Amino acid sequence: MSAVRLRTLHAELSTSRAAVPRTDAPKAYHGAMCGRFTQAAPGEIVAELFELPSVPDLPPRWNIAPTQDVAAVRAGAGGRRELVRLHWGLVPSWAKERSIGARMINARAETAAEKPAFRAALRARRCLIAADGFYEWRRVGARKQPFHIAFRDGRAFAFAGVWERWQAGQGEALESCAILTTAANEVVAPVHDRMPVIVAPGAYAEWLAADARDPSRLAPLLAPYPPEEMHAVPVGLRVNNPANDDAACAAPLP
Repeated sequence: MSAVRLRTLHAELSTSRAAVPRTDAPKAYHGAMCGRFTQAAPGEIVAELFELPSVPDLPPRWNIAPTQDVAAVRAGAGGRRELVRLHWGLVPSWAKERSIGARMINARAETAAEKPAFRAALRARRCLIAADGFYEWRRVGARKQPFHIAFRDGRAFAFAGVWERWQAGQGEALESCAILTTAANEVVAPVHDRMPVIVAPGAYAEWLAADARDPSRLAPLLAPYPPEEMHAVPVGLRVNNPANDDAACAAPLP
């Protein structure tokens, strides 16, 4: 795909988001950080961004919530990148119950290398989680105001993730993931003190490298993303209910 075509697709995606009217919705706030995000870019954009061997079939997602499946890219056989579906909420291989994953949706970048749940995955099972925005909530009086945080041009990007494989007895194996978080940059800080780690495209190969097992080698990739090209836009309360998954969730307030 040409660079011109890629920019055109991003522009079309941004336009479609801005055109969605505001709607009301039930109130059901999820307070985890990072606890909701969007992945609405077409498969051809995702394939181009992550240099995938084929274009994946990706329905647009506007309100991805914990315990749902997410699209992630990892190094497959021979180091070739593959897009897989991972359960959001990491279940360590030693866990007795998969329900522990609901509490493992995020891993703090500063301490992941020391935590039993994440340290093995950080060394050997890293992934890039496809996204194009995430939600955070800021207290305004007695309520929480949701914000959609993204790049101004609507581009797709990647969260730094780690993944694990868990199996109970002879049952089917579960592959799950967690998103690494770091200190908030200047765009996110007025809303929340933490943000997901966003990996720059030029660092994808390093993050997925099989020989990058030393956490100190990975540390430079885990800094807050520079804020200059990002913005935080207030959105309606429709996103509060995880049953809602449409473009209206990310529609800016008038």
